[in-house]
Amino acid sequence: MPPDETPPPCTFCEILAGRLPSSQVYSGADVVAFMDIRPANRGHMLVVPRRHVARLEELDERAGERVFQAAHRLSRAVYRSGLPCHGIDLFLADGEEAGQEVFHVHLHVLPRFAGDGFKISARWLHPDRAELDETAATLRESLAGITT
Repeated sequence: MPPDETPPPCTFCEILAGRLPSSQVYSGADVVAFMDIRPANRGHMLVVPRRHVARLEELDERAGERVFQAAHRLSRAVYRSGLPCHGIDLFLADGEEAGQEVFHVHLHVLPRFAGDGFKISARWLHPDRAELDETAATLRESLAGITT
């Protein structure tokens, strides 16, 4: 994007500001949940922090707690709702390569049932214990530099 152009407005910020419609399910001080307009299944919701953050790295831990608390409560509501649901997926795509399409952190609450057709496919790796231990050590070292 050329330097003199402003980025397009964030769809979720526009929803939170009331400039775009949404079918809101939950509204808290720090997070809001609304129905996904392209649901994988009936009851598919998005939980978003009120404050705009594009990536998980930018989300403070307290706000992250609120997002997951809301998702937990909403998951319980789905089970009790009578909608088809025998399981729940919580899914957060962080970054374009992970499948993030709207660059405002959002957690999908996705009701699941047998034969619903939703699938995440991958070429699953089969590392040996030495590689797992090496990767764990790398991550522990990186974790030591992160403060809350």
